[in-house]
Amino acid sequence: MSDAAAEQAAAALGVTVHQLRTDWDTARLAGLVEVHGGVARPGWRLRAWDRDDAAVLRGWVALFDAWSLAHPAPAALPPATVAETVEAVPQLLSFLQLSAGPVPVPQLLDLFEQRVRELRTERCEIPYDPQEEARRTGARPDGGPGNGPDGGPANAPDGGRGDGPDDGPGDGPDGGPGGGPEECAAAPPADLLAWALRALAAVGALTCADGQATLTPLGSWAVWVKLEQICVAAQSPAGNIEQSAEDMLRGCARLRPNAARAEYRAWLAARDTGTAVAELLDAARGEDALLRGLAFEALRVVGAPAEPEVRAVVDETSLRPYALLWLAEYEGTDPEDVHLVLTREESTWLWVDTAAAVADHGEAELLVRHLDSAPQPTVPALLDEVRAVGHPRTVQVLVALAAAHPDPALAKAVRRAAFQVHTGGV
Repeated sequence: MSDAAAEQAAAALGVTVHQLRTDWDTARLAGLVEVHGGVARPGWRLRAWDRDDAAVLRGWVALFDAWSLAHPAPAALPPATVAETVEAVPQLLSFLQLSAGPVPVPQLLDLFEQRVRELRTERCEIPYDPQEEARRTGARPDGGPGNGPDGGPANAPDGGRGDGPDDGPGDGPDGGPGGGPEECAAAPPADLLAWALRALAAVGALTCADGQATLTPLGSWAVWVKLEQICVAAQSPAGNIEQSAEDMLRGCARLRPNAARAEYRAWLAARDTGTAVAELLDAARGEDALLRGLAFEALRVVGAPAEPEVRAVVDETSLRPYALLWLAEYEGTDPEDVHLVLTREESTWLWVDTAAAVADHGEAELLVRHLDSAPQPTVPALLDEVRAVGHPRTVQVLVALAAAHPDPALAKAVRRAAFQVHTGGV
C-alpha cells in the first residue's frame, strides 16, 4: 500500500497510519483481502463472511498459523533464535491445550528451553565413532562437559558451538541453525518466550494475566484441530504417507473417492502445507493426465491455503482448466454452473486431457462413454474443435477412441481426424 493511500485510508477510518498498516497486513494474512500486482480486491473469505461460518474460522486459522508474521519479533532478537522459537511453539500450544487451564509462565519457559535443546540436538550430526570424536574434540563421550574453559570441546571450530552438547551446532562448517553461538547466547529464552506469548495473544490464540497463560476457546479449538491432523497422519489407510506426491497419487488411483480423500488428508497432515501444495502442482505438470486430475482433487482437500498457488498457475496451459474449476468451486460457484467458467476451447482441452487419462488407465468402454461428456453437441463438431485445440495427446486419444468405438463409420471418421492432426492437415 502506498503512503498516500495509507494516509487517506487512515484519515477515513480515524486511526493512525501505523495502525492502518497493521490492520491491513492482518487482513491479508487472514485472506480477507487479496493483492494482485497493484490492485487490491476482496478475498473469498470476505465475500463469504456473512453466509459461511466455516470461511470465518478458516480465516482465523490462517491468521493463527501466521502469528509470527502478524506480530514480528523485535529487531534485537537474532533471526536464528526467532526461527527456533517458531519451531518450538507448537509443543507449548499442545501443552496448554492438554492442560485445559492456566499454565504458569515459568513452567512454559522450562518447557520452551527443553524443546529448543531438543531441536538443536536433532540438528547435530552424530559421529560414526563417538570415542574417536571425543578424542578429537576433547569432549567427554558420555555427553558431559569437555576440557575447554567453558565446559565445551577444547578445540571447537569457530562456526560450531563450544558450550556443551545441549546447545546444538552453530552455522559454521559443522552445520546447524543460522546463527552462531554468540547470536544464540545474545537472546535470553525469557525474551523469546515473551515475544511468542505476546504475538499469540495479539492474534487471539491465548491470554496472559497474573503470570499465567491460557488458551482462548478459539486457540484451544485450533490446536485441537492440528492435533487431530497429526492423528490422521499416523493412520494413513493405504500406507502412502511417506511417498512423494506423484507416488501417493498413483497409489490413490484405484481407491474409491472417500478412501482417496482420507489418504490425501493423511499425506497432507504429515507435511508443511506450502511444500505439499508445491509437490502436488509439480505432479500435475507431468505427462500423466490422471495424476493431473488427482492432484487437483487433493488440492480440494487442502482448501483455502492452496488458493494463492492455484491462482498462480492459471496461465499454464496444462493446468489452466483444472485451476479455473478449482477456483470457481473455492469461490462458492454453484456446482452445476462451475463448468461455465471455462471457454469452449478450455473445455475441449480438458475433455482431451481427461480422455488421455482414461485411455492410459481405464477400459475401452469408459473411453467410448467419455464421448457423452464432450462439450460439443455432435461428434463432427467435437472432432473439428479437438483438431484445433492443440493438446499434445490428441492423436493418441483419437486413435484409442477409434479402436474402441463399436460404430465402424464413426471409428473411421475419428481415425481420419487423428491422421489429419498427425500430418498437420485440415
